[in-house]
Amino acid sequence: MTLPIQKLVLASGNRGKLREFDELLQPLGWQVQPQSVFGIEPPEETEHSFRGNALLKARYAALHSGYAALADDSGLEVEVLGGAPSVYSARYAGPEASDADNLAKLLAALAAVPEGQRQARFRCVIAFVRSADDPDPIIGEGVWEGYILPAPRGSGGFGYDPVFADLHTHMSAAEMSSSEKNLRSHRAMALRDFLARSSAALAANSR
Repeated sequence: MTLPIQKLVLASGNRGKLREFDELLQPLGWQVQPQSVFGIEPPEETEHSFRGNALLKARYAALHSGYAALADDSGLEVEVLGGAPSVYSARYAGPEASDADNLAKLLAALAAVPEGQRQARFRCVIAFVRSADDPDPIIGEGVWEGYILPAPRGSGGFGYDPVFADLHTHMSAAEMSSSEKNLRSHRAMALRDFLARSSAALAANSR
């Protein structure tokens, strides 16, 4: 059992995220539209946690579209860097940083770190609101464990995917097919967690 949604606004302007969410949500039969269809520009991410930023984006999209909204906030956490870049992953090398800029800064920061000390994880928090002032948002969270490679590998994915290796397959996220990545990724795990929580919420409300 899942939420009986007819139309859902996806609060993201990141093309890579939009593509992944479209693939992940397609089997549910939801009418998912990006916020750009409504002329919504992403709000400034002023919170200091993935949960806070995900909720901020979801409420903003719901307010300006009039529909239920789903947003995520995600990033890379590198243990030897104290969990950085975390919520600043997309702007690690500066406000206008490209993926290549962020990768270069990360690899430079880890240049002297040996292979066995490059543990990292991708973390994703998904927030769903029925309306902008929804008092009971549904939150899902997923974590993908791995480590940082010394150099990029693979041509797929986006962001830090070329340097993030899966802990079990040792493939970079950029070397995986979409189907492989959607089985293992932090975003896929967060969505599964969200769907499980939405089912539990519906069951509780039907009692």
